[in-house]
Amino acid sequence: MTDFGFARFGFAAVILAAGESARMGREKALLPLPGTEETFLSANIKRLLPFTQIVIVVAGANAATLQPIAYAQGAFLIENPDPTRGQFSSLHTGLQEVLNRGRDVAVITQVDRLPARPDSIQALLDRFQKVAILPPEERKWAVVPETLDPATGTARHGHPIVAGRELIEAFLKAPLTLSAREVEHANQARIDYLPVNDANVIANLNSPEEYAALGG
Repeated sequence: MTDFGFARFGFAAVILAAGESARMGREKALLPLPGTEETFLSANIKRLLPFTQIVIVVAGANAATLQPIAYAQGAFLIENPDPTRGQFSSLHTGLQEVLNRGRDVAVITQVDRLPARPDSIQALLDRFQKVAILPPEERKWAVVPETLDPATGTARHGHPIVAGRELIEAFLKAPLTLSAREVEHANQARIDYLPVNDANVIANLNSPEEYAALGG
């Protein structure tokens, strides 16, 4: 795990959890994670906390519901004042809090994602600490995991994303009419895509059928 005594950067995790879960019909953050006694929210907090200095949960209208779980796991919870503006607005809210708390690297995921394996997270952080200090012309702003999608046989990008100060600022300067993916693609030369053997980085759920397929 990250040795903060020697780390060059301040790492903060951001878990985006402000969605309405309309397609699921239930609060996704509170769904039991199959095979565990955790919810998706508590499992993601527990997985990221050992690798970061703080964990920030971005909630919306569900803030009062999520707050007890976030606080019980040692995370901070902040509220997107208007989550109807879309998920990119929640990312803005979370990243601004990262900077407000004096950190300069965000480990970003969504609450409806299966927690990445610990070795995958460590590999992402290790790679970031190498590529983020390269000479300016070679330096990378972020590291994104990718793994083979067995359904298509092609590589897919996933979460968590490790975003340094430069990409954080690019996200924050972008209008809310864009998406995080569009900002990432506009800066693709500055993104390092790290292959990992971890299906969890591309697994998420949006519907009851997808949840049932996970064993829920």
